[in-house]
Amino acid sequence: MKKIINTSKAPAPIGPYNQAVLIKDTLYISGQIPIDPTTGELVKDDIKAETRQSMENLRAILEEAGMTFEHVIKSSIFIKDMNQFAQINEVYGTYFDADTAPARETVEVANLPKFVNVEISMIAIK
Repeated sequence: MKKIINTSKAPAPIGPYNQAVLIKDTLYISGQIPIDPTTGELVKDDIKAETRQSMENLRAILEEAGMTFEHVIKSSIFIKDMNQFAQINEVYGTYFDADTAPARETVEVANLPKFVNVEISMIAIK
């Protein structure tokens, strides 16, 4: 049986989906873009701020499900410009211990929702 996970501490979905779905001990988190949940506004200061906001949105969803970044086993990062990879990676890396970081792929794409520069999704297991 699946359990829907939603929190007001992360942006509300902008389409027909939920922030996350928990099935048994596995949490599937929808891609998070840099929307500040308190204002509903996009964070577009710079790619580091955008990445940080996306990661904080993911943190809020993990916490709502009773998990932390230590539970994450897989991340997917979608970016508009591979030239920003190093800056994104720098911020992303602060959320994980290098020895136990999850599996991951980073893919450059033509466009993302609301034309943001980064979107990150995750899978976590309790």
